[in-house]
Amino acid sequence: MPTLTCIVNGKERSVDIEPGDMLADVLRDKLGLTGTKICCGEGECGACTVLVAEGGRGVAVDSCIYPALKAQGRHVQTVEGLMEDGQLHAIQQAFIDKAAAQCGFCTPGMIMAAKALLDENPHPTRADVERSISGNLCRCTGYVQIVDAILLAAERQDVGIGPPGPPILGGTGGQPLRQTRGPGDRAHPQYWGPGGLSEEKVTP
Repeated sequence: MPTLTCIVNGKERSVDIEPGDMLADVLRDKLGLTGTKICCGEGECGACTVLVAEGGRGVAVDSCIYPALKAQGRHVQTVEGLMEDGQLHAIQQAFIDKAAAQCGFCTPGMIMAAKALLDENPHPTRADVERSISGNLCRCTGYVQIVDAILLAAERQDVGIGPPGPPILGGTGGQPLRQTRGPGDRAHPQYWGPGGLSEEKVTP
């Protein structure tokens, strides 16, 4: 049985895993980090999004299909790692203020996708935000509140309201990027309506 050793939310963790374990399963079942949700189990809905350092930069990945051993020696950041000194991250607080969560199941993945965006682009346009969450499905809010919340977080971080949160690379200067997903992701035109992301076109 191999041992996975990586830096999770700034702390080194070592755990024995099965060779075929996915990162989401290790985070939830071995490390107790249940903020990372598993919904589709196929990398299609984005509920399991976390940040993983790859090639010196952080990438938003679908952890339900990301082999855990691929994270060997790397930094991993989950939604639990955003709060600092008992204070919510600016994105988390903005989601509350804009009522961007209803059932809440997609929220951790949305927040981590937003974190990847704002680390890469602190001043996104609405179109930038829509693209950044195109791999994340929400069945409740219709996306408008989510986009508004991310834009509010960007505005607050720009003026120093709320903590920007810990960098995924522990201060090494790497900037998280979005994961490139396949042709079945939410960037596909079937998920877009005249005003942007559709709240009606979702997979079963």
